[in-house]
Amino acid sequence: MSRHHIEQCVRQSLDNYFQDLDGSKPHDVYEMVISCVEKPMLEVVLKQAEGNQSLAAEFLGINRNTLRKKLQQHGLI
Repeated sequence: MSRHHIEQCVRQSLDNYFQDLDGSKPHDVYEMVISCVEKPMLEVVLKQAEGNQSLAAEFLGINRNTLRKKLQQHGLI
């Protein structure tokens, strides 16, 4: 899956979100998108790293402590 494809998925999902509002005012869109994307991303990357948090952090380009914090926030550890 290319970066372009991921971007298209996000665009389509957001278009659907705004259509589903049916005139209601959107609220906290940024936080909603980040929370919806971050957990599955962490799950997939951790699986690809075979549970190795140091390797997963390297794949993500973030510090291992930051990864641990995010895993805890999402109830993944």
